[in-house]
Amino acid sequence: MIIYNKLVRDRIPEIIQESGEECLVEVLTEHDYLKELQKKERKS
Repeated sequence: MIIYNKLVRDRIPEIIQESGEECLVEVLTEHDYLKELQKKERKS
């Protein structure tokens, strides 16, 4: 299984599931979401 640690939006998990694939989604708290955005910014 491939693991992507990505912030997703716009029905991406639904689209993946509709294609017959499986995905695991975690809904972040606002605090955790901001932390992940900061991590993403540092990588850019």
